[in-house]
Formats: sequence, structure tokens, C-alpha cells
Amino acid sequence: MIKSFASDNWAGACPEVMQALIDANSGHAPAYGADPYTKKAESDFKNLFGDQAEVFFVYNGTAANIITLASTTRSFNSIICSSHAHINVDECGAGEKFAGTKLLDLPNTDGKLTPEMILPHVAAERFPHQSVPGIISITQATELGTLYSVEEIKAIADLAHQYNLLLHVDGARIANAVVALNSSMKEMITDTGVDILSFGGTKNGLMFGEAVVFLKPELSSLFELFRKQGMQLASKMRFISAQFSALLANNVWEKNARHSNQMALYLGQKLAAIPEIQISQKIETNGIWAIIPEALAVKMQDAQFFYPWEEARNEYRIMTAFDTSEEEIDRFIEKITR
Repeated sequence: MIKSFASDNWAGACPEVMQALIDANSGHAPAYGADPYTKKAESDFKNLFGDQAEVFFVYNGTAANIITLASTTRSFNSIICSSHAHINVDECGAGEKFAGTKLLDLPNTDGKLTPEMILPHVAAERFPHQSVPGIISITQATELGTLYSVEEIKAIADLAHQYNLLLHVDGARIANAVVALNSSMKEMITDTGVDILSFGGTKNGLMFGEAVVFLKPELSSLFELFRKQGMQLASKMRFISAQFSALLANNVWEKNARHSNQMALYLGQKLAAIPEIQISQKIETNGIWAIIPEALAVKMQDAQFFYPWEEARNEYRIMTAFDTSEEEIDRFIEKITR
């Protein structure tokens, strides 16, 4: 099957994960997370983030984000996020429906928030008439492929805690971010003061499954109940858990992320050499944003599909994955420049 540049979640499962699924498909195991595979995965996450980390598994990224927000807010709270945030533009109003909270989406040009942007919104100046901010949610790497530095995350965490807010990180591509910044999960998340992380698996080689990591255990006390109500308590949870153990073992997550990042840089260099194409965001992880004339874009999409991003200005998003190869990129470039 021809691969695409549509998204890293179009890729299949990486070999290590596929083998883990096969291995887990043997005999019987207790349901709903009482199995040894889930206990092993929980221990693996503690090794990655620290002994205080509490982890819960769900099927998809929207659930990881929204059930987290629902379980740690009240209906009178608001959530501060970027206007580009996945919870704001790509989750079909799930935050408002299931968490029942107001989203304060702050405009920006690069997908990132700064303390200066956030500060005017952290207090309910017209209490009790105004929704009370409860959580700041940022995405790492952002929806535009850009990155927060470790120092930038810490600055936002410090601001959140100064005003008794929580910091949630949507980490659908957290592995790509950690690799790109030559950091570690603990340094980027635990040590900066992040309270809750949605840890992405599907975009990094899992067949299905995401994880919610609470860095402050007391925040997780009701999560299991919200997960059940949210229809995300997997009966055969071992098939999610086993995948995560395979991903974390021998730093497979790092290998997959590093490769997909490298492929984006390689493809980006090739595209930048085509005069009609203008790279519109700095290539920091495994995504390329580019402004492409419509006729050329159609030709490129026929050769290997990718999505439009902002059609009004002919901007497109081109993604690489753990299984993208230089040979495939070279063939793609040859087709469109022939």
C-alpha cells in the first residue's frame, strides 16, 4: 500500500508493538486493568516520570484530553488554551459537552502560549459572575509543529501554580518534542511542574491507545469513575498496556520519534529547494507547514496525499511517521519535479 504524508496516525503499528499484541493474545487475563500487562505498564511509566506518577489508559487522544479536563474541573471553570489547540478546533466541542467548561482560546501565530498572553486571563475579576479559570492546557509539540522549550513550560507551570491553576499538556506528539529538544520525559514534564500529561501513543507507533499521566497523584482520585462514565474503560486493557510497555522498552518511543523527525527535516529540505514552495513554520518535529500554489499542490497530493491546513492562503500540512523512508521521499520529489 502506498504511504501518505497525511498524518503519523495513518501509519500502522511499529514491529515491537505488533509483537507485543501477539504476545498478549495468549490465554486469559483479568479484565479492566487488573492484568499483569497493565501493572507492568504502570511501573514502566513510573520509571519514566517518577514514582509519584499515576497512569490510566484510554482508547484515543480526545478521551485522554477531555476526561482529564472533566475530572479536574467544575462546570463554572474555564480552560485557557491556544486558539490552535486540538481541544479547541479538533474535538467537536467535546470539552464543552463532556467537561461542561468554557474554553478561553487565546490567538497566536505559532501555536504557543506565553505567560504574558495568559496573565490577563488567570483571575476571575468579576467573581462570581465570570467563569473561574481552572486549567491552562498547552500542546507539546504544538498543532503547528512548534516547540515549547523546557524553560517555557516551567514558566507557564509556575504562573499556573501562582494562581492556583493546573497545567495540562496535550502530548499527542510528546515523544517527538522530547527528542527534538534532546531532553527527557522527566526533565520536560515532571521537573517543570506539569500536573497532568496526555501521553500520545498512536502517533508514535501504537495500533490504538493513549495514556493519561497524573504527576500529582491526588488529582487522579476520581479519574477512574470519569473514565468509566466516559466509555473509555477497556475490558481487555492488556492490549493497550502491552503496547505501551513495548513502546517504552529499549526506548522504542525515542527511536520512532527520532526517525520521523529526521524524515521531516529531510523532506523539508527537498521541498524548500522547489522555488514555488514556501515553508511557513520552522520544522522542529515531524510536521512541515508550507504554502504551495494550488496547481502544484494538487499534483503533489496525487503523488502522495497530505491535507490542506489553511486553504485561504494555500497552506498545507505534510507529516512524516516512524516508517517513512528516504527512498519514499526521493520518489515523491522525483514525481513532482519530473
